[in-house]
Amino acid sequence: MAIHFDEKGKFFTDIVTKEPVQVIIQTETNVVRGKIHTMPDRRLKDEINHLDKFFVVTDAVVYNTTGKEMYRCNFIAINLEKIIWILPEEELSQSAGGGEA
Repeated sequence: MAIHFDEKGKFFTDIVTKEPVQVIIQTETNVVRGKIHTMPDRRLKDEINHLDKFFVVTDAVVYNTTGKEMYRCNFIAINLEKIIWILPEEELSQSAGGGEA
């Protein structure tokens, strides 16, 4: 790891610190559950807006339209144009019927 110091003593490293956010992603044909990694000072929306065409989901589980698990993988790149919605799991709340929203 390289550490660089400026004239005021501030240091810079080659390591970028990111925080994992557990998400549920609805694509045109599947649901993906996994983690998106964001900069500590950015919201999930800000992170997605800074991407080009694809973004990475780690520890991913891919489900088909009936909810059957199809794949598990450490890494998947998803095309932003194929996404319908993204939901951080921490935003899930209980519905009036007691199930997940």
